[in-house]
Amino acid sequence: MSQSLKQHTIKHAISIKGVGLHSGKPVTLTLCPAPINTGLVFRRTDLTPAKEIPLALGKVVETPLCTKVIDGDVTIQTIEHLLSALAGWEIDNIYIDLTSDELPIMDGSSAPFVFMIEAAGIHEQEAPRKFIKITQPIRIEDGDKFVEFKPCDYFQVNVSIDFAHPAIKKTCQTMAFKFSSTAYANNVARARTFGVASQLEDLHQQGLALGGSLDNAIGLSDDGILNPEGLRVRDEFIKHKVLDVIGDLYTFGPIQGCYEGHKPSHALNHRLLKALEQNKDAWTWVNG
Repeated sequence: MSQSLKQHTIKHAISIKGVGLHSGKPVTLTLCPAPINTGLVFRRTDLTPAKEIPLALGKVVETPLCTKVIDGDVTIQTIEHLLSALAGWEIDNIYIDLTSDELPIMDGSSAPFVFMIEAAGIHEQEAPRKFIKITQPIRIEDGDKFVEFKPCDYFQVNVSIDFAHPAIKKTCQTMAFKFSSTAYANNVARARTFGVASQLEDLHQQGLALGGSLDNAIGLSDDGILNPEGLRVRDEFIKHKVLDVIGDLYTFGPIQGCYEGHKPSHALNHRLLKALEQNKDAWTWVNG
């Protein structure tokens, strides 16, 4: 198994500033070390008193365009890219301080968050990691889309997409990714989110993507890519989907098993995790 067997936090606090993808609001994100068995804890420092929200699957709500947590009347959205980076570097315990209700989108990938973690330093803690070991297959279908877990001795993510857009059709739309932190940093972290420019006005009318730009996403015209630099990495579209899946799954915890998804979404991933949580025969906790 390529996954670490011990818990990790970061060595030092580190901050970054940006804007929320959907809100367009400025936000400062600060990552802080946390003790053993703390988990991932969001703290809204802009509120009086500050609001602390330990991440738990029961606080995640199903949304089509991002992953969001709600605790009472307090929300934090677009958490998936940071969670993906934390999963990629196997960070188990951390305080995530925010001055707004949405994480900064940065460049649309998880690479800035990976850089933060690397710059802060990774501290191995003297406690075993706990893994969610898949023991039976479990599957969610929605028309021609599906997501599922299967038993496996390591963490594997297999994703396929099917976009008719010419720019995406030119790239590979399938990826089989065997997890390791090195493979994540080298092959997944730099892949950016993407969207069709003609849909932007509709999203704005819904109060979404207000902070979106070519600085933080791959913009698609009707038949090409709007970004002057083109794609950052080969097969960037499918790699970003893998990035999103890894972030979504980390709302439950480290997985030991194989995830398969065809045309996955944040909403479908959440449904799969909820179905898994409720089916006690399909998984068990194991120590690293």
